[in-house]
Amino acid sequence: MGTKEQLLRMLEDNRDRHVSGARLAEAIGVSRNAVWKAVEALRAEGYRVEAATNRGYRLAQENDLLSPASIERFLPEDHPFDIAVRKRLDSTNAEARRRALEGAREGTVVLAEEQTAGRGRLGKTFYSPAGSGVYLSMVLRPSLQADRAQYLTCAAAVACAQAIEAATGKEALIKWVNDIYCNGRKVAGILTEGVVDMESGRFEHAVLGMGVNVRKPAAGFPRDIADVAGAVSDEAVGALRSRLAAEMLMRFWRLYENLPDLAFHEEYRRRCFLLGQPVVVTRNGSRVRVRAVDLTDDFKLVVELPDKTRWELPYGEVSTARI
Repeated sequence: MGTKEQLLRMLEDNRDRHVSGARLAEAIGVSRNAVWKAVEALRAEGYRVEAATNRGYRLAQENDLLSPASIERFLPEDHPFDIAVRKRLDSTNAEARRRALEGAREGTVVLAEEQTAGRGRLGKTFYSPAGSGVYLSMVLRPSLQADRAQYLTCAAAVACAQAIEAATGKEALIKWVNDIYCNGRKVAGILTEGVVDMESGRFEHAVLGMGVNVRKPAAGFPRDIADVAGAVSDEAVGALRSRLAAEMLMRFWRLYENLPDLAFHEEYRRRCFLLGQPVVVTRNGSRVRVRAVDLTDDFKLVVELPDKTRWELPYGEVSTARI
């Protein structure tokens, strides 16, 4: 870890107080001039570092740039994650897949300030401008049959909803199967991908991606999603993105450690606002009007046709007049 990274970690650990240049230099094992150069390097990257005579340096409270140090401040010391943050990536899922294929351990997490080719389910794009969201992907090596991949997605949906509520106080609901809504607008999406051993039918590895619109982009959302997309916060308050990322990671990990129990099923069902609503299912290129009536034990959506016939949908595109 270089001088700049060590300095950032110390400033994150002492975010509520100034730290003298002498103390920073001694702790890192460099000269005070090297500390000053590292401070200037952080400022050049966008960090607001305050300096006060006879008091030292401090990160401004409104700093919300993502870094391993800023996220780990909200995680327990014994957390299982290996966190990397990049300024710009094509997609965090793509980068996590590359790392998984190179042998990255389970719990490897990649975040980006900006994605240039962010993706959602069914080939859709996920708008991921710089500085306004949390875009992260995690390498998993689950002992799980591939046909149960939905468990990962649904656990992540619950974890993401819980994290949003913990960090912002806003109620977060789930649109089956992988979208999170606040105040009637989509604020987050989840994408699970993987490589499967064809003999065993189990995952060699999986990549779980979670993307959250934390704040409305300065230029607004693109026209094609402006009527649907929303953000979880209207204000630039402190290290909200770092806290939210940490909450998402830990809450998902707790569910993942006991995934076969599906203890989160009832909470997923409770948050699933489609149940009881008339919806439109896109199926084989056709749109069919039905009513969402239930959720199976393995997270299939049960819908009822006008003639009372019922379908169990393992996946698909569902919409309702409410969204």
